[in-house]
Amino acid sequence: MPDRPRTRFAPSPTGSLHVGSARTALFNYLFARRHGGEFLLRIEDTDVARSRIEWIESIQSDLRWLGIDWDGEPVLQSTRFGKYRDAVQSMLDAGLAYESYETPEELEAINAERKAAKLPPGYDGRARDLTPGQRAALAGEGRPRVVRFRTPDTGQSTFEDRIRGTVSVDWSTVADFVILRSDDTPTFFLANAVDDLEMGITHVLRGEDLIDSTHRVLALRRALGAEQQPEYAHMPLILSADRSKLSKRHGAVALDEFRDDGFLPEALVNYLALLGWSPADGREVLSLHDLADAFDLDRVGNTAAIFDYKKLEWLDGEHIRALSLDELAARARPFADARYDGRLGDDAFRGALVVGQERASTIGALVDQMGFLCAGDDFAIAPDSWEKLAATDRIAEILDAAAAHLETCEWHHDAIDLRPVLESLDVKPRKGMPALYAAVEGRHAGLPLFESIEMLGRDESVRRLRAARERLDAG
Repeated sequence: MPDRPRTRFAPSPTGSLHVGSARTALFNYLFARRHGGEFLLRIEDTDVARSRIEWIESIQSDLRWLGIDWDGEPVLQSTRFGKYRDAVQSMLDAGLAYESYETPEELEAINAERKAAKLPPGYDGRARDLTPGQRAALAGEGRPRVVRFRTPDTGQSTFEDRIRGTVSVDWSTVADFVILRSDDTPTFFLANAVDDLEMGITHVLRGEDLIDSTHRVLALRRALGAEQQPEYAHMPLILSADRSKLSKRHGAVALDEFRDDGFLPEALVNYLALLGWSPADGREVLSLHDLADAFDLDRVGNTAAIFDYKKLEWLDGEHIRALSLDELAARARPFADARYDGRLGDDAFRGALVVGQERASTIGALVDQMGFLCAGDDFAIAPDSWEKLAATDRIAEILDAAAAHLETCEWHHDAIDLRPVLESLDVKPRKGMPALYAAVEGRHAGLPLFESIEMLGRDESVRRLRAARERLDAG
């Protein structure tokens, strides 16, 4: 390994940062920091039509939110088109690349012919040996011009992957591929090869979906005069529980969604690190600093990682419980202000944090449970919770007894405890408590009920129980 390894994260700014891309960034960051190296950020914005400046800014914002910093200024490929064209020209001059002028319809016909002949799909190299005059004639017809790399006709491409071992492909199965598009922009293969060389990248950690592209990139590096290649590690993909590609139908997949849902960045980083990797000591709750100290590329597996939202929520809860009350308040207050438009007073807010921190899975969910404390005349029981309340056996007696108890009991949560009230009616708490939650908090589950009643106050708590009783009578 070089004395100072150099890794990079190279996203395309065409949308919100996906958790799979975030994990790629994280592993590159951890590897570099673990070995005293550098972690660089490169924005692959050569697709000018789809790339947007706001996505470039969003990528950087998302990485900073996760606590991932990079060395030096971000490199934008859109500022380097001249370097890519120079590289193409050098390969044209050396006979390692050539111009071709097929129309889209002709390319479709070539693929159809190869399919009928049971040959691998791709270009058949028919423009390899055109004369300068023939190329000039085709250009004169106004045909689209692309530049293709001339792949070897025989032999194999081989490289060693830190996760997957020896990876080989027969060159006879790899068609001549485009390196410069008809609009004069570089393809991924070319820009990747040129930039990794110039940036001195020593280790490339990325998803296994890019493993086939490695052979093309390495061929281009050699064509540009570089025999030394970086170390590659192609990480397993992240899949959903049903082993399909992780997508929005399974839940949040973009970092901004997790942020908006109230997940802590340190918890998300912790969880992403465990998708395909685990520390030697088996720990699960780790800070970013802990991860950088423990990260070992040899412990990254080669099987798909399953994204488990429940496991993420558990980890988030562990990180929430590690916060002091003041830290938790600082994280949660913006969510509360946005959710309740400043109506949730500080005493009620901090009181809810005190009783809710131990059970919380996300800050977003914790703040959502606070609404009953500032609802006032707008308090309402959620429809599904009302159905559960109304279906509870002996519900009228339960509401009457609970209200009577709260009217006279001492006002602290131990005295407020309504379980003895239920037991006196011969109702098991697990049967009656959801209805009492619904009557007081508007949901059949929420913040610890007796502490919530104490914060809400005697008069308002009794009023809500009586209101639920009257609603039952009204049918």
